[in-house]
Amino acid sequence: MHDQRERSPSQNLFWPVVWAVSLHVVMFAMLFVSFAFTPELPPARPVVQATLYKLQSQSQATTQTNQKIAGEAKKTSAPVYETEQLEQKKAEQEKVAAKAAEQKKAQEAKKAEAAKKAEADKKAAEQKKLADVAKKKAADEAAKKKAAEDAKKKAAEDAKKKAAAEAAKKKAADDAKKKAAEAAQRKAVEDKKAAALAELLSEDVGRQQALADTVGDEVAGSLDDLIVMLVSQQWRRPPSARNGMSVEVLIEMLPDGTITNASVTRSSGDAPFDNSAVQAVRNVGRIAEMQQLDRATFDRLYRQRRAVFKPEDLGL
Repeated sequence: MHDQRERSPSQNLFWPVVWAVSLHVVMFAMLFVSFAFTPELPPARPVVQATLYKLQSQSQATTQTNQKIAGEAKKTSAPVYETEQLEQKKAEQEKVAAKAAEQKKAQEAKKAEAAKKAEADKKAAEQKKLADVAKKKAADEAAKKKAAEDAKKKAAEDAKKKAAAEAAKKKAADDAKKKAAEAAQRKAVEDKKAAALAELLSEDVGRQQALADTVGDEVAGSLDDLIVMLVSQQWRRPPSARNGMSVEVLIEMLPDGTITNASVTRSSGDAPFDNSAVQAVRNVGRIAEMQQLDRATFDRLYRQRRAVFKPEDLGL
């Protein structure tokens, strides 16, 4: 640097010259001020000329001195200016380099931040993907579990329905069997009665006419027993029915055994019992065995037949 170089003679005169120039400048300024504030006086040429001459002489000397000082200052300031220019250029280069370094550092920081953000986004995406997979897996498990439960429930319902169907089928079979047994039993009884009646009616007409008075009551008794049996099967005992009651019912029939009407001719004194007996007769509907009687016997004995019903006669 210039501070470290050995100073030349011109450099040693720098400050004295500067002080001299400064002193002249101050003197010129004072003179200018004094001229500016000097009152106007009548002109005096000799004095002015002497002053001007003096000033001109002084101005020439000052000019020569200034030129000398300026020359020395120029010689002295040239290396300093170059050094300062170099230092300024170097400082500017260092400033540019520092700015470039800062920009590079900012870019690297920005890249690092972007990379960090990308890594965080990637990690978040992976976590989201794992969460979605877990959620889907849980949903699939729940769906499978629900399907298994539904299948189990359906199987239980099907088994229950099947068992109910089997029970209903068994009950229907039992009912049909029971009904068939009852029908068979009833048919056997009816066949037995019909056989007995047929046997009674199988006698020749002449013998029937001869024995009509003697056996008429027996034939009527057999049909009466049949009527009582059929009515007892249709009778439903009312709560007020008691042993010892009796009701006389008039039964009206056609030759084919169809019952056309039933009415009370002598009441038991208990209306529900009377009505139950009449309803039971009507529910019989038709007594097919009446067709085996000849018309005269039917008209005489069963076109209108009075029958007395008692609770004990009705199987109670």
